Amino acid sequence: MKKILFTVLLALLVLWGCGTKEESAGSTPNTDFKEKVAAKFGLTLFELDNGIGPIKEKINLTNQIDQIMAKSGEDVFVQKCAQCHKLDERYTGPALRGVTERRSPEYIMNMILNPEEMTKRHPEAKKMLAQYANQMTFQNVTEDDARNLLEYLRSVNQ
Repeated sequence: MKKILFTVLLALLVLWGCGTKEESAGSTPNTDFKEKVAAKFGLTLFELDNGIGPIKEKINLTNQIDQIMAKSGEDVFVQKCAQCHKLDERYTGPALRGVTERRSPEYIMNMILNPEEMTKRHPEAKKMLAQYANQMTFQNVTEDDARNLLEYLRSVNQ
């Protein structure tokens, strides 16, 4: 039964991801579907797209990497993340190079700041938990630390 539920969930996520990024205002079939998925998990559309946690608004990023923030983020990564994550290989957790291309900045920060609730309530985080069979633990980081980690992860993708 769990395999069937997981397969259905995975199919829903694949279908959800098939929509276009640029959609016109108003209701579209993709928006309707996303609203149904969000409602099924008790999430808002923002939470479905960007994760559950303290980051509740879009983060304004520039194309330019802030090197000071990235260096600070690298230090946090080495101290608190490298025990479970590598950039280019699966370890206890997923490889993180390219994560900024797969996830929104807000999702990344919410996963860093609120991993337990994310894996309990967010469909994509639940899928990752099932795949890696390890609960990401909160590493006692601040929002500033999480933002610096995001900037570091952005920097390693250049």
